[in-house]
Amino acid sequence: MSNSNLLIAFAEYLHINKALEKSTISSYLSDLRQFQIYFKKQDILKLQSIDVFEFLAQFENKRTLNRKLSSINAFYDFCHKLEFSSTNINIPMAKVPKNLPKYLSFEAIQLGLTSIDRSKLLGLRDYALILFLYASGCRVSEAILAKREDLNLEDKNNAWLKVRFAKGAKERMVPIAPIAVDAVNAYLAQASMQSNYLWLNYRGEPLSRISAYKIVKSYLDVSPHVLRHSFASALILGGADLRVVQDLLGHSSLETTQIYTHIEKKHLAQTINSYHPLA
Repeated sequence: MSNSNLLIAFAEYLHINKALEKSTISSYLSDLRQFQIYFKKQDILKLQSIDVFEFLAQFENKRTLNRKLSSINAFYDFCHKLEFSSTNINIPMAKVPKNLPKYLSFEAIQLGLTSIDRSKLLGLRDYALILFLYASGCRVSEAILAKREDLNLEDKNNAWLKVRFAKGAKERMVPIAPIAVDAVNAYLAQASMQSNYLWLNYRGEPLSRISAYKIVKSYLDVSPHVLRHSFASALILGGADLRVVQDLLGHSSLETTQIYTHIEKKHLAQTINSYHPLA
């Protein structure tokens, strides 16, 4: 099978078997095309680990290197499973120092929300969207695909969101705080456009990922993903069990969620430095 046909088959595998988003698949393919171009017309199934190391040596940034390596490892694992190749290249990731995820306090989010003009429909939408992201911890890709039927808002003190388009096709249920429910209801009461999707642009079409990014950025000067970090950080600092936070975020591994424990440790250190007489 040619290199190009292998990439087509790999893309189909990621879409059908792994249920990955188009943007994720596109990133995989971009890395692999770069890998393929580096070795020109060579059969990439005949490459060895030492060849992969040669390709990776050009990337000084360890995060970039690991992203490329993740794509390469996944590709060779696919080729091995489907018996396109008898060998399976699997190179360990480079160790990268863990940075604390950026997050906002509720006070900072509230301050940004005060600048929204809620006398207009789009203002109601922007206000509701930001609170929705912060209250649910959704990925922005999950939020923009949410439909009205996915929200149970009959009792605002017991409101739930069904996240049906989660990463890896895993559904999960997330409770929604009353203040966010009020904001969503206020937006929906004024939204006369006919659509099953919850978040719409001014033309009544589903909101795009880029538009959602611009909305959050314009009021809070951060990306929507920072609201997801803010959701998790608020729960951890409030004493929530790590496994509960894992379920709410939809993380497949507890290891992914454990980065938020560093925030808790930092908070404890700040508390001691502020209040202990020996600090």
